[in-house]
Amino acid sequence: MWDALWIGGRLASMAAEDPTPYGAIEDGAIAADGGRIAWLGASADLPGPPESLARQVHRLDGRWLTPGLIDCHTHLVYGGDRAQEFEQRLEGATYEEISRAGGGIVSTVRATRAADEDTLTATAKRRLTALLAEGVTTLEIKSGYGLDLDNELKQLRVARRLAEILPVTVRTTFLGAHAVPPEYKDRAAEYIDAVVAMMPEVAASGLADAVDAFCETIAFSAEQTAQVFEAARAQGLPVKLHADQLSDLGGAALVAKFQGLSADHLEYTSEAGVAAMAQAGTVAVLLPGAFYALRETKLPPIEALRRAKVPIALATDSNPGSAPVTSLLLMVNMACTLFRMTPEEALLGVTRHGARALGLADSHGTLEVGKVADFAIWDIERPAELAYRIGFNPLAGVVKSGAA
Repeated sequence: MWDALWIGGRLASMAAEDPTPYGAIEDGAIAADGGRIAWLGASADLPGPPESLARQVHRLDGRWLTPGLIDCHTHLVYGGDRAQEFEQRLEGATYEEISRAGGGIVSTVRATRAADEDTLTATAKRRLTALLAEGVTTLEIKSGYGLDLDNELKQLRVARRLAEILPVTVRTTFLGAHAVPPEYKDRAAEYIDAVVAMMPEVAASGLADAVDAFCETIAFSAEQTAQVFEAARAQGLPVKLHADQLSDLGGAALVAKFQGLSADHLEYTSEAGVAAMAQAGTVAVLLPGAFYALRETKLPPIEALRRAKVPIALATDSNPGSAPVTSLLLMVNMACTLFRMTPEEALLGVTRHGARALGLADSHGTLEVGKVADFAIWDIERPAELAYRIGFNPLAGVVKSGAA
C-alpha cells in the first residue's frame, strides 16, 4: 500500500511534457510512498478503491494542488536591518551612494559578525516561517554577510540548522564575493585572493551546495568573478551569479561560460548574454522585489529570454537592504504586473524553473512519479489566482516529503 493518497482535487503538475495549461489534471489523485510521488492521474484511473490503495486517504474537495513552491534566491540569514537606508533612498540617495558611504552590504556585515548562531537562527526562523506559510517547501540561502571564513561558515551552519528545525529543504550558497569587507577597503583584488583561499575549506565543510558572486561596479569585476568561479570549479562546486543588476558587465555571459546554474537579476543583460545563457542551459532568476524596492526602471529582457527559451525562475531575494521580502506569492504577482509575465510563467518560475536554478530539476518542482512529494494545497478556483490576488494567502495545507 502507498503511504498516503490525495483524491478529488485538481492538480497543476507543471510538467514539461504536458501541453495542457499548468499541466492541469481535473478531478485528479496523487499518491506518495517513501516520501516520493508514487502515482498521479485522474481519480477515475486509480487501480482500485482508494482505501485499498493507501494507509491514509485525504480528500481535496476540489482544491488545487501544486508542487511545493521554491524560493531559489534568498539572503535569509543576517543580523540587524537597514530601515534607515530605506528612508535615505526615499530622500534621494541611490543604492550605490549608500554603499560607497559605508552602508549597504557592509553595514549588514557588521551586524552579522556581531551576532551569534542562536540569534541568527532565531531571526532567520521568523522570516522563513513567513515563507513556509505561503507554500514554500524548498529554498536557497546564501552567505555573504560574514566576508571572512569564520563568519561565512557561521551563516552556512545556520542555514543548514534551519532545515533541521523546520519542514523545508534548504540549499546553501557560499557568497564570499558579495562585497569588499572593511578590513580590505580599496583592496578588492586582495580580498578576492582571500575568497579563493577560503574555497577549499568551504568545500571540505560540506556546508555549501554552490558558489555565488556579485559582479557589479560596486562589487567585483568580471575578471575577479572569474577567479572565484575557477576556484569553485576546482572544488567541484557549481556556480551562479548576481549578474547585470545595475549595469552590463557581461555577467550573464560570464556565468554561462562556467555552465552556471543561474544568472540572477539581469536588468541590464544584453542579447549576447541571453544567447550565452540559452546555449549553456543557465536559468534566468528574476527578482521583482528588488526591482520594486530600488524603484528600478530598466526591465529585465523578458522578450529576449522568451525568444531564446531561457527558463525564467522567480525568487524573493529576501535580504535586509534591497529586498526586505518574505512573500513569494507577492513576487508572483509582481512578476506579472511589473514584468508582464503570464500567471503560468510566474508559477513555473516558483516551481519547475526554480528547481532547475538550484540543480534540483530531477527531484523537485513538478508533480511527476519519482519526484519528492512536496505539495501545496490551495483554496482557489484556478491557478491564476495565485498571481492575481495581492496580500491574500489561499494556502489550505502543505505536504512535505509525503507527510501532511
